[in-house]
Amino acid sequence: MEVLIASAIGTLTAAGVYLTLRKRSFAVIVGMTLLSYATNLFLFATGRLVIDLPPILNDAAPGYTDPLPQALVLTAIVISFGMTAVTLMMALGAFIEGGDDRIDLPGRDRKGPRP
Repeated sequence: MEVLIASAIGTLTAAGVYLTLRKRSFAVIVGMTLLSYATNLFLFATGRLVIDLPPILNDAAPGYTDPLPQALVLTAIVISFGMTAVTLMMALGAFIEGGDDRIDLPGRDRKGPRP
């Protein structure tokens, strides 16, 4: 199971970095979302990958799983959802105002010597 989790984290990170480096705002938003999923999965995996164990100590259970990474991931999911919604609304507003979702500056707005 560890190989599957590590492969998923690597794949999400690679896709997230690739999309974040694009020049379109919606691709950047999707890339940042994939990076947050990779981070959440990494945080979740730090609490050990166990099945059918309770998150609290119990005399009847043979062990327990650490509830702290699960609580951190739940909080991170809520925060990243809110930030994605705000960023998406900003990108949508810029697309409606400008008619394009490119994130690089047009040539007339750049400062410095022109070739």
